[in-house]
Amino acid sequence: MPDTHFYRYDDYDRRLLAERIAQFRDQVRRRLAGELTEEQFKPLRLQNGLYLQLHAYMLRIAIPYGTLSTRQLRKLADIARRFDRGYGHFTTRQNLQLNWIRLEDAPDALAALAEVDMHAIQTSGNVIRNVTADHFAGAAIDEIEDPRIWCEIVRQWSTLHPEFSFLPRKFKIAITGSPNDRAAVRVHDIGLRLWCNDAGEVGFEVIVGGGLGRTPMIGKTLRAFLPRDELLAYLEATLRVYNRYGRRDNLYKARIKILVHEIGEEKMREEVEAEYAAIRDGALKLPAATIEAITRQFAPPVLPRRPAVSAEVEALKLEDRDFALWLKSNVAPHRVPGYAIVTASLKPAGAPPGDASAVQMEGVADIAERYSQAEIRVSHEQNLVLPHVAVEDLPAAWRALGELGFAEANVGKITDIIACPGLDYCALANARSIPVAQRLSMHFAGIARQHDIGDLKIKISGCINACGHHHVGHIGILGVDRNGVELYQISLGGDVDFGKTALGGILGPAVTADKVVEAVDAVVATYLDKRTAGERFVETYRRIGAQPFKEKVYAAV
Repeated sequence: MPDTHFYRYDDYDRRLLAERIAQFRDQVRRRLAGELTEEQFKPLRLQNGLYLQLHAYMLRIAIPYGTLSTRQLRKLADIARRFDRGYGHFTTRQNLQLNWIRLEDAPDALAALAEVDMHAIQTSGNVIRNVTADHFAGAAIDEIEDPRIWCEIVRQWSTLHPEFSFLPRKFKIAITGSPNDRAAVRVHDIGLRLWCNDAGEVGFEVIVGGGLGRTPMIGKTLRAFLPRDELLAYLEATLRVYNRYGRRDNLYKARIKILVHEIGEEKMREEVEAEYAAIRDGALKLPAATIEAITRQFAPPVLPRRPAVSAEVEALKLEDRDFALWLKSNVAPHRVPGYAIVTASLKPAGAPPGDASAVQMEGVADIAERYSQAEIRVSHEQNLVLPHVAVEDLPAAWRALGELGFAEANVGKITDIIACPGLDYCALANARSIPVAQRLSMHFAGIARQHDIGDLKIKISGCINACGHHHVGHIGILGVDRNGVELYQISLGGDVDFGKTALGGILGPAVTADKVVEAVDAVVATYLDKRTAGERFVETYRRIGAQPFKEKVYAAV
């Protein structure tokens, strides 16, 4: 099936990738021959997404705005099998990481990626990273406009941008086209929200200075409404101000959030607006023809008319509780009647969150080809999404996903855990994340119990860099090291829902690894005891505060 609703590379794109791979192949040759030291090689490999982790090299592969064709997913499976250990890890930036790449194989892996118009450029380093988007883009019933159009425009502008190749620190952009934010735009360096003003015009709210890590902050709105054709001019102005004033003397104070905090929201706005005024009508103003050309590439698939109600679905809901719960948690409404959006949970009980084997990737590709217009999405919550499934095909899709172990009815529930690789892989981590996630998912494995608990999101980070987004977890868990002992700090009340974005508050002293499950169990028990009818965990927490949870947790541990 042809890729008729994705961005398609042209000869320029492919020539650029070929040149980069040839350049990197020579750099690797020189490193292996001892002609380059590790210090000299480091910035070169980082420009190509290659990290040196605890045990091996790690290759981070860009999946722009989280969209994959089945051909691309099969190629990722093939690369994982040929050059790694037969599996990969989907990340919170909608990327894929391969954790056991040999240096001598890295150029061949990049060449294989290029065969399907993929790469690892700008997945590391102090540059504009992979631009992320709502994983339901182009299918969501609440969508104002497909944000992937604008992600692609930003990707083309930012790739190898000479002015922004050596920023003070890494830079992350997220775009949502829906009022229900599924891209966490308020905790990014720049978050963009498409919305329609009173005049019926669609434009962007521009949010600047969000981020997690050592100093978590919620972004500030610099522009309430920006015309779409002026997007690149405003981004360029913002990056220029950051590049000019961002700190380079202190790694921990180099992000744009620190700049916004130190000079203040009004001064930041004044500086950006002044830069923007000087360039807004120049070469960066987007011609209507350019916007239309990119928009055409994201034309939604032509979906054959299918019945909105399926007798098989209705009967199976009554016969099979697991299917009924899966429909409730893993299936979302589609903008086209007769279709649905299906989330394949990469969080089966006891498994590392976000991991998929080569066999599983190929299986998802088969399912997507059969039931979802040959299209897959990666969510920032480390799951895979089938965006265009006919309602009457839901039972078959559910069974097929079940054969892969990806039909757990837990999306948005307590075992749908976000976790970074932690100390099992990462050289920056202080503590393990994956074993903690595995123990929690086994403890709360009962699907009926999970649905009784309801909407409750756990996020785990193995260090203060917060790759597991623990600051915005309903329950956040941060691994810390105290004199060689791995401890875990619990925070409560974080959220990324639009208009309710909040950073969690630390509950109290960190607990030992063997007490994390007991601590979370006590938090859940307190919530179940205190909640009112229909009240979500974060709503109960906001109503009663931290003290009841604190008393229960520290009595238990």
